[in-house]
Parts: sequence; structure tokens; C-alpha cells
Amino acid sequence: MMRPGLIRFFTIAVAMLMVAGALSACGRKGAPEAPTGTTYPRDYPN
Repeated sequence: MMRPGLIRFFTIAVAMLMVAGALSACGRKGAPEAPTGTTYPRDYPN
């Protein structure tokens, strides 16, 4: 039988790894660039 302290340690460790993984995969670094050959942004007709 596992000790309650060990279960809590593993639960916190898994939660921290999940948060770290989510934050490290969050977005792209640098300014966004439009694809070549596009006319964005453009004015829409009234």
C-alpha cells in the first residue's frame, strides 16, 4: 500500500509537469508574418 504522502507527491509532480508542458507550448515566438502572395490586411467595401 502506498503512503498518502507519496501519492500526494506524485499527484503534484504530474500536475506541475502538465502545467509546464502547456506553458512551454503556448504560442509562437516573434511577430506573426503574413504568407507570401496575400493581400491581407485590406479595406472592405462599405
